[in-house]
Amino acid sequence: MILIKNANVYSPDSLGYKDVLIGGGKILAIDSKIESHRSFSVFNAEGKTMTPGIIDQHIHVIGAGGKHGFSSMTPEIPMTDLIGCGTTTVVGLLGTDGSTRGIKTLYAKCKSLEMEGVSAYMFTGYFGLEPMHITSNVQDEMIFIDKVLGCKIAISDVRSSYPTDLELLHLLRQVRVGGMIAKKKGVLHIHLGALNSKIENLLRIVKDHEFPIENISPTHMGRTQALLDEGIAFGKMGGMIDISTGGTNFTDPHKTIIYALDHGLSIDYLTFSSDGNAGLDKNDENGNLIGFKKAPFDLNLAETIQLINKGLSITDAFKVVTENPARNLGLTQKGRIEMGRDADLCLFDDEFKLTEVFSLGNQMMSGGKVIVKNSFD
Repeated sequence: MILIKNANVYSPDSLGYKDVLIGGGKILAIDSKIESHRSFSVFNAEGKTMTPGIIDQHIHVIGAGGKHGFSSMTPEIPMTDLIGCGTTTVVGLLGTDGSTRGIKTLYAKCKSLEMEGVSAYMFTGYFGLEPMHITSNVQDEMIFIDKVLGCKIAISDVRSSYPTDLELLHLLRQVRVGGMIAKKKGVLHIHLGALNSKIENLLRIVKDHEFPIENISPTHMGRTQALLDEGIAFGKMGGMIDISTGGTNFTDPHKTIIYALDHGLSIDYLTFSSDGNAGLDKNDENGNLIGFKKAPFDLNLAETIQLINKGLSITDAFKVVTENPARNLGLTQKGRIEMGRDADLCLFDDEFKLTEVFSLGNQMMSGGKVIVKNSFD
């Protein structure tokens, strides 16, 4: 067991200066003063701020890309790179490519990350209407595959299958019913492109077909101004909207959050995810393609800190990468510093630089340096 003393704790709600006892992967106690015991390892966090570990609910852990041929495909993400930016929980997924990237490979990578000390989940499916399966259908994936939290599909994108309202409803039904049986929340995680249709069909599904909005999870909502405006309306109906920090945006991601707040959307309906390791074009000053680059996956933390710099409270800023994605995904053991929850913790110095990371109770970063290794390091 590890006793972390004197931390300024944000759960993400402000708890003040507390001692936090962790062990067996869980938070065992939080109090103003916890007496040390000879069986405890003691870490003095005086002068440091503690938050929950970051949850990245949209990240290409086995790589993505490939729209410019095989050489444009991105590689897998190592566990140590996730820890380096405070990410202790990921949800991996496929992108456009459901042929050279496989759903079984994605499952194996999630299990690998878990063995290396990070919590890893996944969405079945990909851009296309016919989802990629390990079993025979989405409902069975939800029930029988431990790592599956939902299904991914794309809309309003020229690479999508242009699904109808009814086709989306069929997938939503499988996600929701499978989740009910497996005691998961179940979400249909929906990639949004830049077509003019935006989220019109999602709004119809909620209004006209009365489908529960909490099972609908649209992402890349900061891609265009018009898309964000529809997303704000979706959020005011009780839906969660996700802003990509590493992908395409019409403005800086933190500015997107501030815009949504200024237009009346509660912080409780906004999340960041990275879209990390997606394949992006590298263009010259004339817009000509000159190469490729990986979408960064370390900007969730950087954009969260930007929110604080722009005047948001630490509580509200960290909600978008901790409590809110946990609620969106139905991960009841994640996203908050509370007794009984998973011991996923980040510690920051007085300049808000990341100094320590604990994942499932194990210290993975110390003094700003990752102290664990990948399996093949």
